[in-house]
Amino acid sequence: MTEQTMEPLAKHTTFRIGGPADYYLIPESRHEVREAVLYAKEKKLPFYILGKGSNVLFSDEGFRGVVIEVGKGMSGIALERAGVVRVQAGTSMSAMAAKMAEWGLAGFEFAAGIPGTLGGGIAMNAGAHNGEIKDCILTATVLDQSGRVRILKADELELGYRTSIIQKEEYIVLEAEFYFESGNPEGIKAHMRDLNSRRRDKQPLEFPSAGSTFKRPEGHYAGKLIEDAGLKGYRVGDAQVSEKHCGFVVNRGEATAEDVKKLIRDVQDKVWDEFQVKLEPEVRIIPENGL
Repeated sequence: MTEQTMEPLAKHTTFRIGGPADYYLIPESRHEVREAVLYAKEKKLPFYILGKGSNVLFSDEGFRGVVIEVGKGMSGIALERAGVVRVQAGTSMSAMAAKMAEWGLAGFEFAAGIPGTLGGGIAMNAGAHNGEIKDCILTATVLDQSGRVRILKADELELGYRTSIIQKEEYIVLEAEFYFESGNPEGIKAHMRDLNSRRRDKQPLEFPSAGSTFKRPEGHYAGKLIEDAGLKGYRVGDAQVSEKHCGFVVNRGEATAEDVKKLIRDVQDKVWDEFQVKLEPEVRIIPENGL
């Protein structure tokens, strides 16, 4: 396990924002994940499980605890039997989608452009283009807060729109099993290229961001509400409502967490005043002293 101290979190998040973590651990096995969690608990320190650093905003002051990166060291993918794959939590969603296409397994194309790891994807039931994790997952192996490893079936995961029992019980995903139907590899790859092309056309990939900033309110689209409220391009410091897609807040260079948080509050207030619709952040805002 790799251990670093006072590690700048801006280096490890897609927003490129965040002060130093007191401890930054990179485990390379489920055993080491458990060790890292028990270390934090023994020291009575808050801890946060980080994947590729998307969908998260750390404080400018950093994190006074332990950040545990479940990433490349836990990124194995194995074909167990016909249509069934076992994937470790640190695997990137895009890498998993590419491997499924290579193996001629259809149904994970939607994830080709999602910029996170599988562990985070399961926790939030990640989805795009009319597909989501709950459509294809069989089981998830998790670590609970007592350090016990559990295997949860799909119906036990309580997967809903950007929610799951993983979040509610603060479980840590270690690996998961999925089932996919057979398909034509070239057709699957072509579908993925089309989805990624549409993503590049519509999303502000040229700037750092955490991904989609707000959850979709029932009966509405967050980006349209924000644009209709006249907030396209609205800026606080170097944090800006994207001019390309108003559902994204981007970092134009030197944005701070405080800039982003103020911008989010301003957008929420304006949309409520104009349309009486409450926007709920999709990005996780992590305070300096933990959750």
